[in-house]
Amino acid sequence: MSGRVEIEYCTQCRWLPRAAWLAQELLTTFEAELSELALKPGKGGIFVVRVDGEVVWDRREQGFPEPTAVKQAVRDRVAPGRSLGHSDKASQE
Repeated sequence: MSGRVEIEYCTQCRWLPRAAWLAQELLTTFEAELSELALKPGKGGIFVVRVDGEVVWDRREQGFPEPTAVKQAVRDRVAPGRSLGHSDKASQE
């Protein structure tokens, strides 16, 4: 089973609460699909989400993520074809 998610966040910017909240959202949504979720302290304004080493969200390029967008990016890698219910519907409007 793969499905390792890493959220690297800036400690200088005090983004731990944001990273922890996003981690909770992902663990709740993908409790059966994820093998691990790591919070990685970083510096310099970083906020990056990776799945199995692949960047799926980078704050510098895409801004701060909405949980729905990150859930869709993670789902596409760990559970393709799985419906996210109302989260999918909101993105298709």
